[in-house]
Formats: sequence, C-alpha cells, structure tokens
Amino acid sequence: MAETFLFNITEGVLFKVSSLALEQISSLWNIKSEVTKLENTLSTIKAVILDADEQQSKNHEVRDWLEKLKDAVYAIDDLLDDLSTEVSSRNSRIHNGIFDIKRVSRLFSSSNPVISRFKISQRVKGLRKKLDEIADDRKKFHFTEQSNFIPVETKVREQTHSFVRASDIIGRDNDKEHIVQLLLSSTNDENVSVIPIVGIGGLGKTTLVKLAYNDDRVIQRFDLGMWVSVSEDFSVGKVVEKILKSATGESFDHLDMDRMQSRLAHVLNEKRYLLVLDDVWNEDRNKWMDLRELLMNCRSGSKIIVTTRSKAVATITSTVPTYNLTGLSDEDCLSLFLKCAFKGPDDWLPNLVAIGKEIVKKCGGVPLVVKTLGSLLYMNRDELEWLRIKENDLWEIDQKQNDVLCLLRLSYEQLPSYLRQCFAYCSMLPKGLEIPREAFINLWIAQGFIHAVNENRQLEDIANQYFNEMLSRFCFQEVVEAFDGEILACKIHNLVHDLAQSVAGREWVNVKSDAKPISSRVRHLYFEVENPSRNAFPKTLQKLKNVKSFRFASKSLPLNETFIRAITTYFKRLHVLILNSLELEELPSSIGDLEQLRYLDLSHSSNIKSLPKSVCKLVKLQTLNLINCGNFQDLPKNFGNLISIRTLYLTCREMSLRTNGHQSFTSLQVLLLFNCDFVQLPSEGLQQLSSVRVLRIYDCPRLTSLPNSIKYLTSLEKLWIWNCEELVLSNGDGLTGLTSLQSLLFMGLPKLINLPVALLDNIAKTLKFLRIANCTNFTEVPEWLLSFTLLQRLYVEDCPNLLVFPEMLQSHIAKVHVSGCPKLGDTC
Repeated sequence: MAETFLFNITEGVLFKVSSLALEQISSLWNIKSEVTKLENTLSTIKAVILDADEQQSKNHEVRDWLEKLKDAVYAIDDLLDDLSTEVSSRNSRIHNGIFDIKRVSRLFSSSNPVISRFKISQRVKGLRKKLDEIADDRKKFHFTEQSNFIPVETKVREQTHSFVRASDIIGRDNDKEHIVQLLLSSTNDENVSVIPIVGIGGLGKTTLVKLAYNDDRVIQRFDLGMWVSVSEDFSVGKVVEKILKSATGESFDHLDMDRMQSRLAHVLNEKRYLLVLDDVWNEDRNKWMDLRELLMNCRSGSKIIVTTRSKAVATITSTVPTYNLTGLSDEDCLSLFLKCAFKGPDDWLPNLVAIGKEIVKKCGGVPLVVKTLGSLLYMNRDELEWLRIKENDLWEIDQKQNDVLCLLRLSYEQLPSYLRQCFAYCSMLPKGLEIPREAFINLWIAQGFIHAVNENRQLEDIANQYFNEMLSRFCFQEVVEAFDGEILACKIHNLVHDLAQSVAGREWVNVKSDAKPISSRVRHLYFEVENPSRNAFPKTLQKLKNVKSFRFASKSLPLNETFIRAITTYFKRLHVLILNSLELEELPSSIGDLEQLRYLDLSHSSNIKSLPKSVCKLVKLQTLNLINCGNFQDLPKNFGNLISIRTLYLTCREMSLRTNGHQSFTSLQVLLLFNCDFVQLPSEGLQQLSSVRVLRIYDCPRLTSLPNSIKYLTSLEKLWIWNCEELVLSNGDGLTGLTSLQSLLFMGLPKLINLPVALLDNIAKTLKFLRIANCTNFTEVPEWLLSFTLLQRLYVEDCPNLLVFPEMLQSHIAKVHVSGCPKLGDTC
C-alpha cells in the first residue's frame, strides 16, 4: 500500500501556521481566531492520522476520509503560501522571520486593490468549516491517537537459517573466499573480531555468509558455530536468548537476564566461536556495546559476522574494514535468470533468451530481483509476457509477499518519518544518471520537506543530514566523494527507484506516454515522453490543477513557447519546474505567473540568451540553474528582487549583481560559476553576499583575478577554483577577509606559482582541507602551513614543477597525499 504522507504534510502546515510571521499577519487581517481554530483542529486530526494510515488498506471508507482530509490540508497549505507570497511580493521587510508591521499594515489596508480582508476571511472560514466537518467524521472510525511516527503493524522479515545448497549459488565464489580468509585470519589482537557485511536488501548478504559459514575450513577453525537471525528486535536479552538457543539447542526464555548472561559465559568459556548476527538494524551503539561485553569470554580468534543494510550499523560494530557486497555481473545475472526461468538448457528458446538479456540489465546485479523475475516467467513461453516484464518497472509487476519489493519495503519502514517524503521524491529523479547531492537538497527544500525548528540551523544543513542518513541506508550508489569528504553526486539504484515509486502512490507519477490517463490528484509529475504532439499541450495534463513539481524530458522534441505558456497556465501552484535543453532564446513572460515557484532548472539550454523581466516577480524562488547555457548574457536588471534565492548556478557572458535594497542576495548560500566568459567578477554587489557559504568557479578561461570585494564573503566555507587558465592570485589579491574558509581547492591554474601569503592571516585557524592539483607552474608548498592548526587533509597532485614540500607537514597533518610531482624526488 502506498503512503499518504499526510502526517508529514500536516506537520508542515502546522509549522507554517504556528510561525510568528503568520501570527502577526492573521492579527492584522482580523483572522487570528479563525487561524487558531484551524491550528487546533489540525492538531487534533494529526493525532489519529497514523492509525488511519494503517487502516486504509483494509477499509475503503477510511481511505476516502484520508483523501478528503489531504485535499483540505493541501488547500490550507496553498492559502498559507498565498499569504506569504503577497507579503514577499511587496518587499515587506523580513528580519529573522519577523515581518515589518508598518509595511504589512499598508498591504492589508482596505485600500489595497489586490486582496481584501473580507475575501481572505471568507476563504479561511470556508476551509476551517470544511476541516471541522472532516474532523467530526473521524469519530465513527474510533481511531487510536498517536503523537509519534511508530507504525502500528510492521512487517517482519522471516527468520533466516544457516543451511545452503552451494550448487544453487552463482557468482559469489570470490566473495565467499574473501570472507573465509577474514574468518581464518588471526592478525587482530582482540579476542573477538567483528566483520560487517553491508549492502541493499536482496543482494545476497545472507547467502554469502551461509557459504562461508559452511565451508569445511571454517568449520574446522572454530569450536562453536552459532547463527542468529536478529531483524528489528535488538533487545540485548532477546539476542542473548537466541544465541544460547543456537549454541545449545535449548530454550532459555524462562531465565532472567542475570542467569542468561551467566549461562552464556559458561557456553563461550575457552571456546573459539563463530557467531553470525544476520539482518541487524540496531543503530544504538550503547545496545551493541552491552551485547559485545557479554561475548568477550572466549578464546582469542573468535569472530562475529554482522549482515546489515545500514552503514551506520557497520560503523558501530566493526573491528575490521567493512565488506561492501556488490551486485553480480551481467553474465552471472543471466545465468541465474535462465536457471530460474527454464527447466534446463534444453528448454532455452533463442528469442526468449535475447529478451532475458535485456531483462537482467534492469536488475542492477541484485540476485533477488533476478530470481523474482525469472520465477515469474518460469515455463512461460509467451513472448508478449516476457516483453511486458522487460518494459515495465519492477513496482508495476505483480509479486508475491516474499518477493523483492516486499523485502525492500522493510528498509523503507525503518526510515524515520521525516525521511519518507524525501525518499519518495527519488521517484521523480531519473534512473541511471548521476545526480548532484545539492539537487536532492534543493528539491527537498523547495517542496517544503525541510523545516528548521532551530533558527540557527540552515535548511541546507538539515537537508544534508537527511541525505547522509539515506546514504547510510543504501538508498544511493556509485557515490562521488570530494577530497574534503563531501559527497558530490550519486546514482539511485534501479531497485531503490522502483521501491520509491511503489511507496509514492498516485500523487507521484512518472509518465512515459501522453495518452496515458493521469489522476487529477497528481502533485508531482515526471513527464518523460518519447514522441509528444509538437504543439499541443496534452489533454491528460490540462486537468492537473494541483501539480507542485514538473519535470519534462523528451529525446525527440524540444519544448516550444506554446508548451511552456501552457505549463504556466495550468500549473499555477508549481514549486519545482525542470525544463532542460530548451532551444528557445528566451522564456515567455508568463513564467512570472508561477508565484509559488521555488526551483527553476533551465540547464543545458544552449540558445537561451536572457530571462524575461517577469522572472523577477518570483519572490519565492530559491534555486535557479542556468548551467551550460552558453549564450546566456546576464541576469535581469531587477534580479535583486528575488530575496529568497539560496542557490544560483550560472553560465553567462557577463555577471551583474545589481542590488535593489538591503535584502538583495542576503539569502544566497551557494554560487556556482561554470564556463563563464567574463574577465573579472563584479566588484559591486559582492558586499551583499555575506551569507554565501559555497563559491565554485569552474572552467572560466578569461577570468584574470578576483576582486578585493570578495572580502565581504565573511560566511564563505568552501572556495573551489578549477580550470581558470588566466587567473592570477599573486600577493593574495581577492583572498583577503575569508575568515570562515574550511575547504580550499586550486586546480588547473597554470599561473599559480605560490600560495598567496594572505591566506596565512585569514584562515590559519579555520582551514581543514586543502587541495592543489594540475597547477603546472606551482613550485612550493609553504612551511607556514604548519601554523594551520585545524588542517586535516592536504593533497598536492600533478604539479610537475613543485620543488619544495616541508617534510614536517607529514606528521603535522592527519592525511597528506602527494603524487605526480617528479621534481620532489624522494622527499615525499
């Protein structure tokens, strides 16, 4: 059953309703009492949403009630958005979330022609009345109130066992041998070594451990073997009870904890044991340490294998490096698939085998997916059915209770509530493509999934924490990591993408045909159509009045102006709009009608030259992506009106930062300049960028220097400059005042000879990461880096003329890496 996410949506609306700014607005509008009633009713309903979600799969009346409730909550959310937009659009002064009362008073005076107190009051009363009616209806269902996100009924994975028929396993010989050697090794000084094996569900972690556990060499090595299937319940008492039962064959559930630990000590005494803790989810280090302490009464060389889907579990349990299990090769996947789909080689049909080769490509190397699809087609000779399996996503294929998505859903159910919407949004991102980490973060922020309860924390920091949590749970793969440990980009595993689609439900739709009917309840739409009608906006889209995110992709047809105007006509409530590779020279002015737009991606639009003036009306816009727009000239004159802009990616021929008052650019956090055709950054306007934390300048071949006004970037934490052939940084020009800098990259700068001395005065007490790479004329790493007390990593690579590298830096800095510097000789 797909999620409703209503609990999260309601929390978000309550967060807005309770904000100080809204309280002031509601007082001025004479709607404070109505807003208070809305808040009280929402709080009352929120308490029963979790129970209603659990019941909806069994009761269609509950499902209908939830749909009505969700529509009402969304309508309230839209109202709150409209109120805040009206304030922002008239440049009401915002300072730490408090509105300028005088300006707001003028806005809501009776003379204001745009909106009257009466209309707003009636709108609020209408929504409050509707919500009250829905709230009254809840009484007939007798819901249980829950204040925290704790699923009433959680599916539990079946208990595993140690038996395996080795002849049935394909493609794991090398993995098995690696684990066996870890078990046979005796290099670790500790009595007990812990070996974590991690990977997504269905990858074959348990099967691999079975192979090693039953290997004759391993059996002979250990006095005692124990196999425990842990799953979600990691109470120490329960686990000890299972260990004892595995070791002795007896049940000890009648003993208290003290007698059980005494019995365990006796069982393990003077024995070299092998314990498998299969399918561990517990991320509480204290619980693990309590258990580990009870397992130490043994002979040296004892081993514990922990299988888990969580990197966090691996981190808290491991005493040796984690073994990250990878997918099977395409060849092994095909062998396994054919074994599951046919009785034997004599039954293979060439046409079906050819389709089977295409089917296994979508399996991502995951054996459980291969076996699931092969078993679905067992003894089926209908080529059309094979083609259906090949064309459909896994989540659209009927499966049994124990098949792959059901197993993976266990991982999803372990996610805390605040991550579930973020995970579901992965279904709106493309499969198989590398996605920047910042794209996840900015999209989640744009959709309102991130709330800063503590005003001292930036939304980006909270979203980055969410990203790292999902990364630790194997939501992402093929991670690209920078020299300072930051994740730059990753891919979404096909299987994880299918899981995201299966839980997202009908509000989140990935459409591959403009003839396919779409529910009017859709709010997030990925329109990936091969051959859409050239000039017509599909009728299937015209009824979608509530779409909040729209991504368009077509291999055969670039979007024309008519199509984009239709988007702005029908999708008035858009928060996210992604239109890559446009062939237009300018967007239609109707783009300014999307008052709620937070995220606009026009990247790779090589013809676009300018943005219409109307774009400056998008006062809610947080992210603008104009990367690889090679003919783009400059930002519009009134771009400074966009007081909410937080992330700006630019490819442009000129760059002007014209300010329109003290609010211009004060929200900007990230600025990326890529392949820009200007000689110097603007000296004016940089004083407004005091909130910028990340500045990246890549592939700007004509850039010659940085202005001294860069000193106003007092919050700058990361400065990366890459492939700027003419850039001169002598005497520290343009690098003064950067007193918050933590990560510094100079790469592909042939005119860099020495590190600017100004760095010594500015960042000796802040810099943590430094990389100098492919700087052909760089000659000396200065000894004054020894005064950089926080420096953790230093990389110097491909600097062929480097002559000096102080040896003392090797012991002063935790990680030093020097390569491709032939003139240093043996000094490093």
